[in-house]
Amino acid sequence: MEGLKTRGGTTGFVPTMGALHDGHIQLIKASKAVSSITICSIFVNPAQFNDPRDFEKYPKSTEKDIQLLERAGTDIVFLPAPEEIYPNGNKNLEKYDLGSLETILEGRYRPGHFQGVCQVMKRLLDIVQPDHLFMGQKDYQQCLVVQRLIGLMHIPVTFHAIATIREPDGLAQSSRNRRLNPDQRKHAIAISQSLNYIREHLLYDDADAVLRIAREKLDAAHFKTDYISIAKAEDLQPIQSWNGKEKAVALIAAFQGDVRLIDNMLLN
Repeated sequence: MEGLKTRGGTTGFVPTMGALHDGHIQLIKASKAVSSITICSIFVNPAQFNDPRDFEKYPKSTEKDIQLLERAGTDIVFLPAPEEIYPNGNKNLEKYDLGSLETILEGRYRPGHFQGVCQVMKRLLDIVQPDHLFMGQKDYQQCLVVQRLIGLMHIPVTFHAIATIREPDGLAQSSRNRRLNPDQRKHAIAISQSLNYIREHLLYDDADAVLRIAREKLDAAHFKTDYISIAKAEDLQPIQSWNGKEKAVALIAAFQGDVRLIDNMLLN
């Protein structure tokens, strides 16, 4: 896509794994607001799935996705084949120094996941060569990881984290929501309710007490919780007490049945 650079204007890039929803379309809209050309990729990256069963179950709806992107005014839809991204296979790939981001929260529960994210993002950015990169804030830790990759590799792109799009009842929009049965979907709103509880009560109680009650809310909704954390927004290091001024974020990952959901909420 190098020829796009010679035509002038700017390019915006939205990388996705398909199974698109309105949250993805908001990324397209954000790109179109600042870019002359908007490119969206659809590629389910095998390198970032530490559980092969999760890779197999990941929802796919490419034809519907393309229709959504056309209606949203996307200029180019990029559908690379695995051999185009990984011509020598996806084993024994390069490693990146991601610091503590690789070992905490998502990194702890999904070992190798963020290396896979960086491996595919470096290749996509090399191919597309965008001026602007748009990703959703729902994957907060992933946003920090990609920003670190951009810094490590000196990639000339401006990163934009776009606010999470939610359903009317507060559930963060996610491709994985499609796998919830009606009862699970009803219980799933406990994640956003727990995050709201943390945001409303953290200034008045210590973090441990607030987290305990938030976890009880998840337990009552039949969630199996991987983690629930209050952390510094810049590097996700845990916070024990908060003065209300330091930028902070609450993050949750939990299973509803066999569907793993993640969400987060900035606290200020």
